[in-house]
Amino acid sequence: MMWIAGIRALYLQALHPRAVRGVMQNSDFRRDAWGRLMRTANFVGTTTYGTTEAAERAGARVRKIHSMLQATDPDTGERYGIDEPELLLWVHCAEIDSYLHVLRRSGFPLTDAHADRYVAEHRESARLVGLDPGTVPANRAQLAAYFETVRPELAAGDEARDVDDFLLRPPTHPLLVPAREVLWRRVAQLAYASLPPYAHELYGRPAPSSAAVTRRLRVAGTLLRCVPARLRWQLPPKHILRAMARLGPGVRPAPYKVGR
Repeated sequence: MMWIAGIRALYLQALHPRAVRGVMQNSDFRRDAWGRLMRTANFVGTTTYGTTEAAERAGARVRKIHSMLQATDPDTGERYGIDEPELLLWVHCAEIDSYLHVLRRSGFPLTDAHADRYVAEHRESARLVGLDPGTVPANRAQLAAYFETVRPELAAGDEARDVDDFLLRPPTHPLLVPAREVLWRRVAQLAYASLPPYAHELYGRPAPSSAAVTRRLRVAGTLLRCVPARLRWQLPPKHILRAMARLGPGVRPAPYKVGR
């Protein structure tokens, strides 16, 4: 479900014109879509399940890369760094909101207290990418208030349309096009359907029935959680298995314990 949530986050992040412009002008994601996704998954896996030292190294690497990159506003000619706090905060909040929203809506048993703790703990991941944790939402109420504040800045410009098209039809080998149409497109469409109503309005497509989307997410979540845990824990690339090996044979990830 976190992969579905990650695609939702990309749809949401693309609605911030300055943030998505920074990606479009500095990324080769069109030519290396899978590599970019795996690098992102590796960062999330490292900061979630890795050692403190590994997480700090991963954060330092991201901060260094971001510090060297700039984008240009085509309308004003303004040059700005993609590590501006407001841009980092938008990317962070869109990601955390998407992970939490999709997982809970798919039927995973997180209480409100669990959800608030999740948001609060991710202030540490925000610090790793260069944000002051004190400026980052610490619970669901603060996260909702943040989105209300930033909504007037959002728009579905040309860059957002490019991201939308890319997520529905990412470049792939001709032999894999049928699989893309059958599998990937359904995942991307479900991720898009789970966006908040204002995002549907900005993209210019009618919002689907909320109840229907929830049913689809619950079916997907139920089916995916039937996959044996040892197989699911292979992604992100074996971070969970390495953490369990490091901490001892009796260790299980917190989501495993919450689910029971």
